[in-house]
Amino acid sequence: MTSNAPMNRYRSTAAVVGSIYLAGFVVGIGGDTLLQSILGAPNHLALVAANSLTVTIGALLWLIAVVGDAAHGVLLYPVLKPHNERIAVGYLAARIMDALFIAVMVLFVLLQIPLGSEYLNAATADAAELQALSNVLMQAKFYVYDMGMITLGISGILLCYTLYRTKLLPRWLAVWGLVGYAIIFCGMVSEIMESGLGLASSIPGGLWEVFVGVWLIVKGFNAPALVAETAKSEPKMRDEMSLSAT
Repeated sequence: MTSNAPMNRYRSTAAVVGSIYLAGFVVGIGGDTLLQSILGAPNHLALVAANSLTVTIGALLWLIAVVGDAAHGVLLYPVLKPHNERIAVGYLAARIMDALFIAVMVLFVLLQIPLGSEYLNAATADAAELQALSNVLMQAKFYVYDMGMITLGISGILLCYTLYRTKLLPRWLAVWGLVGYAIIFCGMVSEIMESGLGLASSIPGGLWEVFVGVWLIVKGFNAPALVAETAKSEPKMRDEMSLSAT
């Protein structure tokens, strides 16, 4: 096995991962903007039925982000595994958990549509109950989103720690990611306690994902780090092949 094959594979992986970072940023902002325009209104149930398409599109955009979250874990697993298999498994698991939390959040959003339809046709007493149920689901949505972002913070710390140790990306970029994801983790934990810092805490990490997305598309992973790891892994692979042949 030559080093060219894994190098080309990792270059393609870097471009795809970078594209997913950028796409995730766009669909996340777009989906949140559409949902907030309806669900952020004081009496949102009265608007949901008439704007169900807007809510559905916003939810679908978040589902695209869910797929991207899981894809990050799958795509980066073979890149991280040669350097630290436990962290690679932990990162994959955390990204899948992150995706599941956001998927549940989308479900809570979509439940607002049938509630809105019932609200328009309900009597006064029933309307109050539907409004209360809607408010509970909206609060649950925020909690589930915060849990997803906490998990994202953990996964990002694992990723950036490995990037720093292996120099797959410049160390200053890995440090930026470590700080950004640590802020996300702490900010979202405090957000569950109603600190109001959730949105602000996501800014450093969000900017890092945009920057590193462009970086991976243009430059990919650090070639010397990949070559060094490939050189170390090739003798081990040859030994395993020899043992299996005997």
